[in-house]
Amino acid sequence: MNSGILFFSLFGFLPHVILTCPVPCKCATNIIDCTSKGLTIAKLPAAFRPSAEVIHLGYNMLTSIPKGLFDNLKSLQAVHLQGNPWECNCDILYLRSWLQWQQNRTFYRDVKCASPAHLQDRIIAYLTEDEIISTCQYWYCSLALLSQLCLFILLLLQAILIIFITMYLQRFRRMTADARSAIPDVNQHVDAWASPRSPYSSD
Repeated sequence: MNSGILFFSLFGFLPHVILTCPVPCKCATNIIDCTSKGLTIAKLPAAFRPSAEVIHLGYNMLTSIPKGLFDNLKSLQAVHLQGNPWECNCDILYLRSWLQWQQNRTFYRDVKCASPAHLQDRIIAYLTEDEIISTCQYWYCSLALLSQLCLFILLLLQAILIIFITMYLQRFRRMTADARSAIPDVNQHVDAWASPRSPYSSD
């Protein structure tokens, strides 16, 4: 009986044990090590255990951090973020805000932008909000320009199609007019051929 209770207790506790150390990271006490695991935003763990004090996310393929990922980690003391290709656009706003709330910003001096080009090698913690928002505006402007270009091409194709249809209709009308004008001539030829009487015909 006791062994059965112990089995179900362990069975019920097992998922919680698994969730405390997200795949593919390694965990020891309150340290979560996800260094050099090829993590992208899609592969990044959705959450970390609340007792985590140090998280290693360095040398992966992270371009940003999902909003709110570190907010509920009350015991968190440091996150190692170096060696990632951070994209300093709108998606980096959460990480920048989190870094600015840290007491020791100098610890994060190696967390730098990899793109866009005009912000490359800039320390994310020291970026101004206007600098990041400006990249968002550039992105929106590029999208708007692309949309306008597509619209222009579509209108141009429609104009070309209308021109071809107009030319075809005009040609069809000319052919119809020529055919109608040719009908009386044909009738005259038929009448002329049928009207002379044969010399052998009787009165």
